[in-house]
Amino acid sequence: MEVTQNIKLIDGVFKPNEAKEIIISLLNSKINFHNLEDFSNQIRFNIKHENSKQRIIELQNAKEELSSLIQWAESHEYELQIQGTIEINLVKHV
Repeated sequence: MEVTQNIKLIDGVFKPNEAKEIIISLLNSKINFHNLEDFSNQIRFNIKHENSKQRIIELQNAKEELSSLIQWAESHEYELQIQGTIEINLVKHV
């Protein structure tokens, strides 16, 4: 079995409002994942998941940067070319 697989998730040119909807949805999904993971760890083990907290901050910052870029693109009549590939590697659990 192949140990690495690439999945083309996004590939195209989008109007600013379309690009915003696509990327913000992805970022919100990841933020929600980390919020739920942190909440679950707090409830079950009374442990705060610092990696999740840090990742949430990074993702929120990315949303702000993206919003600024999209706003600029829209006001200057640009479209956004987005290419996003996910690389998945199989790693033996130790």
